[in-house]
Amino acid sequence: METYLVFVDAVNNSNKFWSAKVEGSNLTVEWGRVGYNSQKKVHSLLSHQQAVFKFHNLVAEKKSKGYRESQPQMDGDRSISDIRRAIQLLNAIRQAVANRNFSDSYILALNEYLKIVPTPLGMQIDPYRVYRTVVDVDYQQELLNSLLVNELVAVQSKELPKSEPETVSLKTISKNFWRHL
Repeated sequence: METYLVFVDAVNNSNKFWSAKVEGSNLTVEWGRVGYNSQKKVHSLLSHQQAVFKFHNLVAEKKSKGYRESQPQMDGDRSISDIRRAIQLLNAIRQAVANRNFSDSYILALNEYLKIVPTPLGMQIDPYRVYRTVVDVDYQQELLNSLLVNELVAVQSKELPKSEPETVSLKTISKNFWRHL
């Protein structure tokens, strides 16, 4: 049992993650700023049931503070819908960048996009400069479109035997995801 949560509020300089995993009677919690060294704590409890109970309590606490589920690994049908949603959000972001119109709808789209695609943005976020040009946005759209094609091919070829399941990690690609130079 595990979860990966993110909290993004670009205007208030928040770009955090929190994850938890139950293994036996241990609950491992990891947290930090996306793209930076994280902190980790292992809670050794008396039983698996206590670890699961603490897991659910901590997840509920984080969600009540505004954290949202995300996926460091993209696999299965949800990944395809996440990629499609991220592409839709990038379309809205692209329009705002093209028009230099950074209204509340831009901020909402940016925050939602960063919840789907956790991206290291540095220690001081300037939400109005995350995407400097439409070329930056187009580059990310190209990457997402290639992920979408790969996921659709993987889903369609599930009947074929594979040596290992294929997953695409947004965590891995996000370090270079928003800069192509």
